[in-house]
Amino acid sequence: MTSEVALPESMLAAVLRTQDEPVFSLERIPVPRPRTGEVLLKVEACGVCHSDLHVARGQIAFPRPAVLGHEMSGTVVALGPGVESYRIGDRVVGGFIMPCAECENCLRGRDDICDVFFVNNRLNGALLDGESRLVDADGSRINMYSAAGFAEYAVIPASALALVDEQLDLASTAVLGCAGMTAYSAVTRGAGDVRGAVVCIIAVGGVGLSITQVVAALGAQQIIAVDVSDEKLELAVKLGATHTVNARNSDVIETVKALSEGGVEFAFEALGSPLTLGQAVRVLGEGGRAVAVGLASGDAEVTVPITNFVRRGQELIGSYGARTRADLPAVQELARGGGFSIANLVTDTYPLERINEAYADLAAGAIRGRAVIKIG
Repeated sequence: MTSEVALPESMLAAVLRTQDEPVFSLERIPVPRPRTGEVLLKVEACGVCHSDLHVARGQIAFPRPAVLGHEMSGTVVALGPGVESYRIGDRVVGGFIMPCAECENCLRGRDDICDVFFVNNRLNGALLDGESRLVDADGSRINMYSAAGFAEYAVIPASALALVDEQLDLASTAVLGCAGMTAYSAVTRGAGDVRGAVVCIIAVGGVGLSITQVVAALGAQQIIAVDVSDEKLELAVKLGATHTVNARNSDVIETVKALSEGGVEFAFEALGSPLTLGQAVRVLGEGGRAVAVGLASGDAEVTVPITNFVRRGQELIGSYGARTRADLPAVQELARGGGFSIANLVTDTYPLERINEAYADLAAGAIRGRAVIKIG
């Protein structure tokens, strides 16, 4: 039997129906209910991420109508059958990768490549059982991107949650569910041990700034931030960067190699552009590793200087999201201990009613760090 507090019949949600402007329409739809292994959250906040922008523009295929929003925080208001690890009233943050915890990949700890999640959610807009929890007022299906956090309530598998420490601001912790845990995994799993290392982060938006914080917290010696925005580069310094390069007026490859005296040990690319990923490979030193984090639109490809890449023993690895069950609690603990400042990362806050403005600002590069949609 589902355990819950008294709930309203309907909720406000930002529904994606077309690619026209404004992209999202604010509508009232029925409040969903959790099923076995799931939790219903009263959403406090949901992050504004480029992945949702790619979906809204049709650059990442996803079925419509849909409710997007994949990094969220909130309060538990209902428990589905079988959920024993959370209680009504718990403050939680949700990861955008929602592991089934039962497939072969999940059983070996690879939440980041959970087959059940990717097939059911990313291809078909459903939760782990292949069905959406959202419907229109007429009962027709609305698809879900992750847990569909751009709404007042959201159903999410308990496997994708982590408790939020009371000392942390609940709204701001939403960014840990994508930017935070993605950065943590990119550094600790994609790169490895960065203590004393020389690193470069190309594109310091929400994810790039998160990577900057994590490598600084974990002991990198030299941290070179690259972007086209002086404001973002200034924030990168505040969050741990030791050097900055503005790609608008500097040759990125030459400048980074000069600063690092020949090339970096680790380069992180957080935009998803062939140009910037190519730069990440080319700024590597001997035996260096480039970690590709940003998603590209469509079928974008990058070229690699093969002979140089092979002779110098370099590596290029993809790092998508994180191993939610391990990395989401870990980055939350890093934030609790002061090694990851969500207060400095979250630079802009919008109400749900201004979601179209938020995504217009994101597209224009007007958001300095990470923005959140404040819902609760």
